[in-house]
Amino acid sequence: MQFQYGSQTSQGKVRISNEDSCVSNPDAGLFLVADGMGGHAAGEIASQLAARAINEWVTAHQNSEAPADMLQAGATEANHRVFEAQRKDRSLAGMGSTLTAMLFRDSKYYIAHVGDSRAYRLRGDELEQLTRDHSLVWHLYENGVLEKTEISRHPQKNLITRSIGSHPEVEIDLEIGEGLPEDVYLLCSDGLTDGVTEEEISSILSANRTSPQKIADLLVDRANEAGGPDNITVIVIRLSQ
Repeated sequence: MQFQYGSQTSQGKVRISNEDSCVSNPDAGLFLVADGMGGHAAGEIASQLAARAINEWVTAHQNSEAPADMLQAGATEANHRVFEAQRKDRSLAGMGSTLTAMLFRDSKYYIAHVGDSRAYRLRGDELEQLTRDHSLVWHLYENGVLEKTEISRHPQKNLITRSIGSHPEVEIDLEIGEGLPEDVYLLCSDGLTDGVTEEEISSILSANRTSPQKIADLLVDRANEAGGPDNITVIVIRLSQ
């Protein structure tokens, strides 16, 4: 499977630091976004530890493990490293990170997901969210209490129910699907989706099919134009023959 990709990250207009991390490792077919939490420098440390852990794991095991097992094991290792870091240093207590990692192998994609960062796919003109948020507001949405468009405006939108490193073990969602030529995939932290609607995201992805890097830049610019209340990180991948 061949692909082009682009990525961009921004501190946003309000935050005093960027606690997001991302990895683009085309040689391993691995792309990921991690959004740290914990205040001070702890969130930044958590996302960096998580991103580094899964990237190192996949790089080391890409020729010896089945893709799904390898990705899940890498996410488990990320959880272990973040949890152990705060266990050893109490100044880091309470830190954690989201993780949305996508691995391409042959004609398939694999997604390991924890938290409320997201993976989307644009196929033709249809944008589909491939992950489900692990958050209070997503639970309310799934139970018909909220409309999806209300999620980003809810006062408890930042309350996530599952994260990397908060506990010794974590349940990791694993999604597997078939990739098709001209599919466009988007990985993003919630700094994008809190400020840019899915209709706008779909429009930007659809109208700029030549350069994934241009799309990534445009999405981050649009989130900042919408106020940039949080860190913003995006990775865009387009499949080809």
